[in-house]
Amino acid sequence: MNYPEMYHVRQIFKAPKVDDIEEALSRELDSIQIRSRMRAGARIAITAGSRGVANIDRILRQVVRLLKEYGADPFLIPAMGSHGGGTAEGQMEVLRSLNITEDSIGAPIVSSMDVVEIGRSSFGFPVLVDKHAAEADGIVVVNRIKPHTDFEGPIESGLMKMMAIGMGKQKGCFEVHKQTVQFGYRQVIPEIGGVILEKLPVLFGVGIVENTYDETALIRAIPRSRFLEEEKKLLAEAKKLMARLPFDELDILIVDEMGKNISGTGMDTNVIGRIMFVGEKEPERPRITRIVVLALTEQSHGNAIGVGLADYTTKRLVEKIDHAVMATNAITAMSPEKGRFPIALETDREAVEAALTTIGAVEPEKARVVHIKNTLQIGELDVSEALLREVEGRKDLVVVDKLGPMSFDGEGNLRPVSLAS
Repeated sequence: MNYPEMYHVRQIFKAPKVDDIEEALSRELDSIQIRSRMRAGARIAITAGSRGVANIDRILRQVVRLLKEYGADPFLIPAMGSHGGGTAEGQMEVLRSLNITEDSIGAPIVSSMDVVEIGRSSFGFPVLVDKHAAEADGIVVVNRIKPHTDFEGPIESGLMKMMAIGMGKQKGCFEVHKQTVQFGYRQVIPEIGGVILEKLPVLFGVGIVENTYDETALIRAIPRSRFLEEEKKLLAEAKKLMARLPFDELDILIVDEMGKNISGTGMDTNVIGRIMFVGEKEPERPRITRIVVLALTEQSHGNAIGVGLADYTTKRLVEKIDHAVMATNAITAMSPEKGRFPIALETDREAVEAALTTIGAVEPEKARVVHIKNTLQIGELDVSEALLREVEGRKDLVVVDKLGPMSFDGEGNLRPVSLAS
C-alpha cells in the first residue's frame, strides 16, 4: 500500500497561564473571606477527582495548607464516582497515580464507598453522597471546569458535576446516570448539585480552567451562593481556550494513546466529533470517517472506556484492558456504547491500513489524515499532504518538518507524534 506523505505541524494557541499557583489560591481565598468564617477544629472534606488536572497536587496541597492556617482540620475524599474499579482501595490507587497521597498533600485521605441519602431529586430519585463528606463540618469542592464529553449545556463538567457524580461514589453515580437517560445531563446535574448545596455545608469551590497546553490558565474560589453563576462563566472561558483539531473534514484520525487521565471518555468527544450517548445529538464537526486508536495509557489502570468511539484499534491496546473495571465504568455511566470493541488488529500497521482501505473512493496516498498523540495534546500533530495547502494558508498553523511517507518499525508500530520539548 502507498502511504500518504506526512508533515509535522504546530498549532498556535492563545494560552494564558498561572505561574504561581500558591499565590493565586491565597489571593482567591482571601477574596471570599473564608478565614473569618472558619471555626477552629472544623473537619473539612476536600474533593479529589480522578482526572489528570494540571498541578492538582499543588492545588490540593495549598488548599489544605490554607485551611490549616485558618484553624480547620482538613481531609481529602476521593470524588470520582465509580472510577478505580468502584472500590475504596482502587480509588486510593488512582489518587496515588496523580501524586495525591497523605504525605504529598499534608492531610489524611478517607476513602470509602459508603454513601448516605441526603434528599431526593425533583425527578423522584435519591441523592446519595459520600458518608464522610456528609458528616463533615464543611465541604470544599475542587475541580477543573471544561466542556463535557457527553452533552452540551450552560453547566457541563465542573463543580456541580463533581458534587452530583463524583461525591456520589458508585451508587450515587449510578442513580444520577439513570436519570440522565430520561431527563438529560443538562437538567440532572444542576438539579442534583442544587440538592447538595441546599442540604450539605458546602463552604466554597475551587474552579480550575486549563489552556490548550494542559496548563493552569486560571483559578477561582467560588462561594456556595455563586456556584451556578460563576461556573457558567468559567465554562465559557474554558470553551474559548479549548484545543480543537484544525480541520473539519478528515478521512482518518490516528490517536497514539487514549486514557482516563486524558478524558473521561478516553478520547475527548469534543475533539473527535463523536459522542455516542443516548438522547444526545452528535456534533456537526469535525466529521471524521475513520478513527484509529493505538494504545492505552498506564494511568488508566486498564479502563479503556471510550474505545468504542474508534473504528479500529490494536492488540496491544486490548491486552491492557481490565475488562471488569471498564464494564463497571460503562454500566454505571449508562454508556455501554463506549465500552464496545472496535475491530482490533495485530499491529498499528494493520489498523492504519484497514482504515485507509475503508474510507471510500480515496487513494491512500491522497487521504486527509491527522495523527495526534492524544486528544489532550493536539498542539503538535502530523498531517498528510492532502491537507498541506490548507495548512499553508493559515496563520494559526506552522509546518515544522517534512516527515516523508507514514512509517512503521519492524514490529509494525507507527512512529509516534513528536511533542515540542
